[in-house]
Order: sequence, then structure tokens, then C-alpha cells
Amino acid sequence: MPLVESVTLCGVLPAVFRGDVPAESEIWLAGRVELRRGCRVCISAESGRGKSSLISFLYGSRDDYDGTILFDSTDIRSFSVDRWCDMRTRSLAILPQELCLFPELTVMENIDIKNRLTSTKTTARIIDMLARTGLSGKLHEPVGRLSLGQRQRVAAVRAVCQPFDFLLLDEPVSHLDETNNRILASLLQEEADERGAGIISTSVGNPLLLDNAEVMRL
Repeated sequence: MPLVESVTLCGVLPAVFRGDVPAESEIWLAGRVELRRGCRVCISAESGRGKSSLISFLYGSRDDYDGTILFDSTDIRSFSVDRWCDMRTRSLAILPQELCLFPELTVMENIDIKNRLTSTKTTARIIDMLARTGLSGKLHEPVGRLSLGQRQRVAAVRAVCQPFDFLLLDEPVSHLDETNNRILASLLQEEADERGAGIISTSVGNPLLLDNAEVMRL
């Protein structure tokens, strides 16, 4: 059973933006914005308008915002540490902009760290995903030697090595060309479809090329 069927933002605004809200924003101070499992949403904004902040709020790693965020009908500010741990293990997967890979570890070692905790993917499936994203020759290469675009693909494969109801992606293809963007988008979409999960992705001008995605201005 899913843990989260919907994410709802009610009058949300980062504390640092008080008095400085872009008039065209469809999210900040936008009343009630509901995103449901199965959604495909690309959130577009200029640098400095809070894309990473939004992802952090939804993941529970920051709470410096006004307004209310609900998972289903529950205010996430009420969640205990244990509840957040459960959410991040079973319902929320993330690809942060910083990627948070271990540069001294190989591609497979970086992914295995997470996959051993969740037992979600077989080694064969991980190798297949890496091959699809053009990394079959990099499995035993230290991540620190890879390009930024290659690291983004490693982090994306790692992100889906767990159960999830929502996949949170912070500028996931900022260093990918259109061909590799489409390949990664297809893979992530398949993983989300398999779970009936939603995808919430941010962009500063190079969006993840999902099928039939709703574009929202931040």
C-alpha cells in the first residue's frame, strides 16, 4: 500500500522570500496546489527562485517556510523523525542537485550502498539501467573521475533503487544533451509507472523530457 497518495501545498512560501514573490508563480502563495500519485510535473524557474528549497521542503530536510504542506491530510510538520525515516525509505525518492555521491567509490559501489538497504533491484537490473544510460563501461570507475552528466545518470539510477510514491528530482538533466535527457526520462518514467508514482522535477531551462508533463512556474 502507498504511504502518500497526494502532496498539497497551501499558501507555501520560503521564509527568505517574504515580500518578494514573483507575480507569475503558480506555487508560492498560490492557495492550494495538489499533486497526486501518477503526476508528471516539471517546475520551471530562474536561478534563486526556490527550486531546491521546494524539493527540500517536500523531502522534509528543511522547514523554513510559511504555509502548510500536507501529505494526504496530514501536516508534515507533525511528522516524527521515525515517520520521516519511513517516508524516505518507502515513499519519497530523491535526486538532489548536489547528487551526494561518494567520489572515491565506484559507480556500482555508490548504487549498492542504497540498494543493500532497500533490496529493491537485482544486480542485473542495475547493470541494465546503467547500460541504457550509456554507463556500461563505467561500472567499476570511481565516480570522482566521471563527468557531471555521467554523475547525474548514476545518481538517477541510485534514486530509483527503493520503493517510492513520489520521485523528487532537482535539476536532474542540467548537464545532459537532449538525447541523454530523453533516455533518462524514459527510464525514470518506466520506474514511476511501475509503481504508479508521481514525478516532481525542477528545471532552470533544461527540463526532464517526460511524456505529457504539466509545466508549472515557480
